[in-house]
Amino acid sequence: MLTVTSLSKQYDNGVKALNNIELQIGKGMFGLLGPNGAGKSSLMRTLATIQAPDSGYIQFNDINVLNRPHALRRVLGYLPQEFGVYPRVSAFRLLDYLAVLKGIHNKNVRHKKVNELLEQTNLLNHKHKSVATFSGGMVRRFGIAQALIASPELIVVDEPTAGLDPQERNRFYSLLSEVSENATLILSSHIIEDIEGLCSNLAIINNGKVVNQGGISSLSNVLGGKVWQAQTNEQQVSQWQKVFSFLSVKSIGAERFVRVLADIPPTPDFYAVPPNLEDVYFAALANQGQEAK
Repeated sequence: MLTVTSLSKQYDNGVKALNNIELQIGKGMFGLLGPNGAGKSSLMRTLATIQAPDSGYIQFNDINVLNRPHALRRVLGYLPQEFGVYPRVSAFRLLDYLAVLKGIHNKNVRHKKVNELLEQTNLLNHKHKSVATFSGGMVRRFGIAQALIASPELIVVDEPTAGLDPQERNRFYSLLSEVSENATLILSSHIIEDIEGLCSNLAIINNGKVVNQGGISSLSNVLGGKVWQAQTNEQQVSQWQKVFSFLSVKSIGAERFVRVLADIPPTPDFYAVPPNLEDVYFAALANQGQEAK
């Protein structure tokens, strides 16, 4: 169990990246969803002991993370948003070196693990190539492999599908689902489909605050009977935006599909639709905006 209590962080430029964050995360895959600049990466770096918070408390199982960061690092797998590599070192040699740093000293065991991970991330045929020559997607897959090298108990992945094509993304989803069965895995993303397809529980973060959290099904059920959709045109959208609480607008050709949050249909043009995670997300951001006024 990962417990985050009253976690806050303000940078030297005055930006309050984390504002009294409270989370409890058990085994399995947990989603952290929010727009760019919401504070997700700041939280990921803090959980991974890359930076210290100004205040608050982090506990992972029996480890007081802020007092014993090295103890956490022994059981941590971390894939940051930007992942750098050593030049002129092959994928196999670099992953083997990282495995040594993680304490896997038996050569046969280590090489078996390295080859397994390179195969899982579809890099086995490129094992002798320099990682510096890899494409962006290949570097991302290598980053996933290094995060899993020591069978970590806590895995933190920040915007992991950036640069992956659809086939690679599906492979990545399957790999994360498999490893999360025996670990606590936190998946940070601004892509709703990433979270919705993998996580049963999540937190929505914006402006450094958790604005909603819980199970996806239960959060969606709260909006039951309150989400309405209508098909219209751009001119009508402009008029409705002035009076209705919009959740989203999607365009297909000249048509606009508007979703709003209301207790009753705003006009006869609207019909009830089942709420989804996107509705939950935009409703949470809108509610925070109203509270800030």
